[in-house]
Amino acid sequence: MASNYKTGASLNLTLFEMQLLSHSPLFRGAGESGIGEMLSCLGAEERSYEKEEMIYRAGNTVTSLGVVMHGSVMIVNDDLWGNRSILDRVEPGQIFAETYACVPGEKLLVDVFAAEVTEVLFLNVGKMLSQCPNSCGHHTQLLAISAQKNLQLSRRIFNTSSKSIRGRLLSYLSDQAVKNESERFDIPFNRQQLADYLSVDRSAMSNELCHLRDEGLISFQKNHFTVQFPSS
Repeated sequence: MASNYKTGASLNLTLFEMQLLSHSPLFRGAGESGIGEMLSCLGAEERSYEKEEMIYRAGNTVTSLGVVMHGSVMIVNDDLWGNRSILDRVEPGQIFAETYACVPGEKLLVDVFAAEVTEVLFLNVGKMLSQCPNSCGHHTQLLAISAQKNLQLSRRIFNTSSKSIRGRLLSYLSDQAVKNESERFDIPFNRQQLADYLSVDRSAMSNELCHLRDEGLISFQKNHFTVQFPSS
């Protein structure tokens, strides 16, 4: 259970939180008054979680998507033998569980937990979809968000398609460099989380990182990386 939650009149978002929502795909272009109306319509609730506290469990059915307001959320899949795959890390302003919330009765295939002390704003999109018979702007925004998440999933599939750890690391680091438009960037994972994301053994991955560093292809300090692009 969440340690604390706010709803209705007690939901007083700060200026920072309103600005965060205004840049979120779901609320983009709505304006402050439009955001307020949407929060009321969608029965918004804000809840706080401690580090490692579970938000949603595999097998749950949900009607609300979550917007991370502070902290971050990890989306993982654990198989019956305890092997963990990290599917995504959700940062402030980003959304999770929107696909399940839009499909009534669909059971979650993943666990969702707080990666640190976290606050999440929940929005009952199931209510919105059931009460709105037309294809309004909110539907379009949800479709855009779903398309974005599908792109992120496709990116992970691409980054884990190589049979070698080296290939997966180079694919992931190259993707991060392109995404950040810089050869220097921070990744959102520690070593164990990166190994889980790439579905590789942590020790073997660490060894390969050292090999890549020794070859002059990359340098790193904790989660800060620099990649060396080949000269043309």
